[in-house]
Amino acid sequence: MEQPDEQPAAPSGPWRAGSSFVIGAVGLLCSGFLKGLNQSEAPGLDKFLELLDERQDVEGRQRGLITVSNHISVMDDPIIWGILPLPYILNPSNLRWGLGSYDLCFTNKGLSTFFTFGQVLPTHRTAHSQHGGLFQPTITQAIRLLCRGPFVRPSDAATRPGKSPASPDLSDPFTSGQLTFSTNGLDTFPSPSAYLSRRHAWVHIFPEGMIHQTENHAMRYFKWGVSRLILESDPMPDIVPMWIEGLDEVMHESRTFPRFLPRPFRKVSITFGDRLDGETAFGDLRRRWKQMRADEERKSGKLDVGVLNEALKHSKEAVELRKECTLRVRDAVLSVRRLRGHADEDPKSSLAETWGREGTRREGRKADGSWTKDT
Repeated sequence: MEQPDEQPAAPSGPWRAGSSFVIGAVGLLCSGFLKGLNQSEAPGLDKFLELLDERQDVEGRQRGLITVSNHISVMDDPIIWGILPLPYILNPSNLRWGLGSYDLCFTNKGLSTFFTFGQVLPTHRTAHSQHGGLFQPTITQAIRLLCRGPFVRPSDAATRPGKSPASPDLSDPFTSGQLTFSTNGLDTFPSPSAYLSRRHAWVHIFPEGMIHQTENHAMRYFKWGVSRLILESDPMPDIVPMWIEGLDEVMHESRTFPRFLPRPFRKVSITFGDRLDGETAFGDLRRRWKQMRADEERKSGKLDVGVLNEALKHSKEAVELRKECTLRVRDAVLSVRRLRGHADEDPKSSLAETWGREGTRREGRKADGSWTKDT
């Protein structure tokens, strides 16, 4: 869809300045902590920086970027991005968008503004909200960020029948004609995908959906949200698997007072895998998905990017495609884990049923000695 005349290519100058300040300040703190107070290494970083260099020109970008990794501490993001050289940290238009827990990061306007400036999308967790799950509006925004954009359809605008005092209400007062989206029908957030400057953006995701700390560096099963980003983005995004170690010691879940302070003088490694050959890894699944979508659109009419009808959400074929795509993503992360010298895990670790043994107690120390925490 063409960009309307009244919709600017980017948020207002004051909004961009606020975002640059938050991202720069946090990035500098993370860089100083990671490189100055810890022993850090980043195998594969040079190749990843070459990829970021290819993406410097926003209008010239040809595809989005997805990075995906294991999740071992509450501070994985933003600390891991402190490994980037300063010029990359200070360039918000070429930095990641992340997904942050609504009930932790967006509980009031101050926190909401901080994390929104930090390029974090408000994400509801199913265990804590009826608005969570695979098909929430934030996932639609993430898919659109990965696409060419901008997406300025009227359906992006938030419709709010009533206002809850606790619901964040964020907008850019200096931008006319801006569009917003709502995560629950009550709140308001600027729609990041409505701007030309965010086309083919970079989205980072932790598909485990929660922190998992264990001595043998095992991963939990991956949730299906990452499959939506891969199957529904157009064209195929670049995908880079990553592996994080050491940050579980920086912020271990067993830590005592002061819990909020990261522990220095640890060994931290952030390993960047090679960019995946998307066609080889996911081409067959994407072709099947596109055929399914085309068949459904012939029946029910054109669907907006990131919007699905009931069949595309819940049919057996759609579910199986997401399962297979998610398993392949997890295998890609495992391949980077293997580069770090870790033994192959039990294949059953990739299955959600395997982790049902934890019961309803989701957080804390488990019987096998591991620690988990919702994020």
